[in-house]
Formats: sequence, C-alpha cells, structure tokens
Amino acid sequence: MASSTSMHASKPEAGEADDGASQRIDDIIRSVGGWRAAVLTEVRRLIHEAEPGIVEERKWVKPTNPLGVPVWSHGGIVCTGESYKQTVKLTFARGASLPDPHGLFNASLDGNARRAIDIREGDTLDAAAFMRLIQAAVEANRQAAESKSRGRR
Repeated sequence: MASSTSMHASKPEAGEADDGASQRIDDIIRSVGGWRAAVLTEVRRLIHEAEPGIVEERKWVKPTNPLGVPVWSHGGIVCTGESYKQTVKLTFARGASLPDPHGLFNASLDGNARRAIDIREGDTLDAAAFMRLIQAAVEANRQAAESKSRGRR
C-alpha cells in the first residue's frame, strides 16, 4: 500500500501528502477489504506513480458514509475512488474533456463533465493507459487554472 513520507501538521503544499487524509484513506481501504481493497490499493499506487505531486484528501463524510470518499487532487480534483458491492468506481472530475484512446471510461458516459471507470472483480486495468489518464487530468486542471487566472486580469 502506498504510504506518505511527509510528516507535516499544517496544510500540505503541492506534492506533499496530508498524512491525516492518507491515514483515513488507509482506513477506508482496510474497511472495504477483499478484492475491492486490492483494487483501491493498486489504483492508489498508480496515481502516485503517475503524478508524484498528487494530494490525497477525504471528502463527503456523512452519516451514511462515515469514512468518506478518497479523493486525489492536484490543482483541483483529479479523481475519486468509491467502493460499491460490485464495483470500484473511479470518477474523473473533468473526464469528459480527457483523451481516452484506450477506452478506460465505461461509466457516466453521458455527463457533460465527469466520466468514470467501473472496475469489477476480476477486471484488469491497463496501468499505463490509466497513468496517462491521471496525467491528462492533472494537465486539464492546470489549464483550467491558467484560463481562470487569465480571465481575472
């Protein structure tokens, strides 16, 4: 399982992991167990390998989901990782605008912004294509931030 090497108590800088959020994501992964935990662990490793500057967060904590949702961000949300009974769903915030030549997106295909990858037990994720998708999502966030800052001038 990927772990953080940063030991900062303050809000993390770009490229630093929030150890508290990383620990809570460890807890989420342990809680789902089985094949879903293995998938989330591998996806998490690939995300960090693809973009070492990624920041882990936990969002949307509520009574019906007390552990929240793992979120990987870099200049905005890159993707989330949710575990359901039959799938692990990786939702990309800007997925509709990302190139997907390998056809990884297989869910939420009708939306204007998001796209998702549903991974079922026994499925194999194309690691290289997934890492390129992560990098494209980070680049899309960077371009959106640049565009927004140009609009303020």
